[in-house]
Amino acid sequence: MMQPRPASTLALLRESADGFEVLMLQRSHQAAFLPGYYVFPGGAVDTIDTHPDLIPWLTGHSEASACQMLGIDTDGLGYLVAAIRECFEEAGLLLAQDPDGATIGANHPALDEDRHAIMHGDRPMADLCRTHNLTLPLDRLHYIDHWVTPPGAPRRFDTRFFLAEAPEDQAAAHDGRETIDHCWLNPQQALDEHREGKRQFGAPTLTVLRRLARFDRLDDALADAQRNRPQPFPTELWPARKNGDLVTLDPGDAAYPEVRKRDPEGYGTAEATIEPGLWVRLGEQIWRLTVPNPGVMTGPGTNTYLIEDADGALIIDPGPHHAEHIERLLTRTGSRVRAILVTHTHGDHSPGARALKKATGAPLVGLAPPDDGFQDTSFVPDHTPAHGDVITLADARLKILHTPGHASNHLCFLHEGERMLFSGDHIMQGSTVVINPPDGDMADYLDSLHHLLEEEIDWIAPGHGFLLAYPQIVIDLLVTHRLNRERKVIRALRKTGPAPLDDLVPEAYADAAPALHGLAARSLLAHLLKLENDGRATRDGEHWALR
Repeated sequence: MMQPRPASTLALLRESADGFEVLMLQRSHQAAFLPGYYVFPGGAVDTIDTHPDLIPWLTGHSEASACQMLGIDTDGLGYLVAAIRECFEEAGLLLAQDPDGATIGANHPALDEDRHAIMHGDRPMADLCRTHNLTLPLDRLHYIDHWVTPPGAPRRFDTRFFLAEAPEDQAAAHDGRETIDHCWLNPQQALDEHREGKRQFGAPTLTVLRRLARFDRLDDALADAQRNRPQPFPTELWPARKNGDLVTLDPGDAAYPEVRKRDPEGYGTAEATIEPGLWVRLGEQIWRLTVPNPGVMTGPGTNTYLIEDADGALIIDPGPHHAEHIERLLTRTGSRVRAILVTHTHGDHSPGARALKKATGAPLVGLAPPDDGFQDTSFVPDHTPAHGDVITLADARLKILHTPGHASNHLCFLHEGERMLFSGDHIMQGSTVVINPPDGDMADYLDSLHHLLEEEIDWIAPGHGFLLAYPQIVIDLLVTHRLNRERKVIRALRKTGPAPLDDLVPEAYADAAPALHGLAARSLLAHLLKLENDGRATRDGEHWALR
């Protein structure tokens, strides 16, 4: 497996009439990694960033203090130096001080004479500092985030994100090679433009922007970064059990977050497979029991979740009417079931609810099935909740969130104590959620995902698969995936349209196997309907075109 390369990224802030702005660079459309995306200046840590000749020209951190700040054993200074060097190369801004301790200004000769030499590797930073008698103030960089590129990407990086105030008297200039544009954006403006599809941002960039958007003043954002160090992104291997054998999981493995949560000491006791019919403890009060209904659309099976305390039990998504599964639920809970909750009424989630109600007398909580021919019409709720309603046990409080998109009646349930979201099919592991019009709606789906970012969530418990960690990143990746597909749909319309749906599928889904084009056509229709609603596409009979 490709090992991630150490890298650094630097978010530079400056005062503005709207509070403060952050510098964003647009990557070349030919880049192998995140082509066309807007990013902070940054890149891989190079051997020149850790060269001993640099030590006399570094202030504010020693190797020991840099490593302590980053939570690593060696080469801590290299990350900090790389952030400054890459910013100089890509954005033309150099965080450096003259012998009097003043930040160099726009007319300093190093800015014109040395940028391209540094960029092309013709001159090391140590030589630049020696020639101009400059020091690099490493303590002006505040460590704000840590991200490791998941397996499967064309390039993988172990990236440390830093925050600093931009040099006041220097002007940014993209390099015209790796970066083709630059702009200063208010963090909230950047998030809004991402949501509207105007600019592309990667998930880790969005995480930093979202943190910055909490503040109105530059000083407050810097102070927050200085006070609150990020949690390190896991990189170590972790032991687990699989089919009776002891195995080692990589952080990119699907089971990795759940295994670490269930076995934090690394004893190798947690299972790395989902075995239908076995109770799995996920929290102090939370258990999972998976229905034996594996398949292409259900993965290892539908997950039923049980929340129990002294006040009784709540059951989420009983699944299909599977007699053995229902019996296991009844054997464990008896008559203690306070309510049966259903995320939505597709046939792999809700039909078992009717049998459970008959056996326990517990009320059914959910939204009535829409009339689209794909729903479980046997589900008749006793209580129809509103968005934001709360269900409580003695020691548990569940917030109900209406999350249409996959289905118009889809709900998620947030356990506020465990900060765990029971996401049904709104968010699944290892699979793209099907958006099937007319009941499925792409605009509603994206809006629902954005609204979840406003909630306090640490874990996602999906309807299929293992627990998911880093929920903000998970959601950002899902939104980015959909917006990228929307851009492919627009390119297909520009190239092929006006055209019927079937003619657009091979263009918009050229990366999908032809066997999946039938399913892709439903997703394509969802995108086209969203673009029509946005005023960006039009149809004439069966033919679609850009407006």
